[in-house]
Amino acid sequence: MKRRTLLTQAGLAALVLAFGIPRAEADIFTINKTMDEWKALLTPQQFSVMREEGTEAPWTSALLDEHRKGVFSCGACDLPVYKSEAKFESGTGWPSFFDVLPGAIGKVEDNSLFAARTEVHCSRCGGHLGHVFDDGPKPTGLRYCMNGVALQFHPSQASS
Repeated sequence: MKRRTLLTQAGLAALVLAFGIPRAEADIFTINKTMDEWKALLTPQQFSVMREEGTEAPWTSALLDEHRKGVFSCGACDLPVYKSEAKFESGTGWPSFFDVLPGAIGKVEDNSLFAARTEVHCSRCGGHLGHVFDDGPKPTGLRYCMNGVALQFHPSQASS
């Protein structure tokens, strides 16, 4: 193997380790838009988190202190993702849930930031929501650590 080839491959491996491999362009979701279309629909912070896999600052989400009954939905396409009954106080600074609604999310291995994590994205539009960890409460033992900016809350309507 030539030295130049070896150095090129080592450099590419270092970039992959440092930044991870972006989700495949071939992912097919029910809702597909161009990046320009998403930019027009989302706030700059939502776009950063949901389309560029950024992270909002901890303790900044209004949804962190949301304790009413209702449903948390994808901030981009409004797909219901979490019931309020599954929300818990994790102390991490991000809204956290121990369970997800059936079929609402997809998961992808995320090797960015020199750590192996599991990314959570909306199953309908592919928007990045956050990550899931195995240090949550019973009954699932999972902690879905979500970016509040990637969610919207719909309170339950009072019964008539």
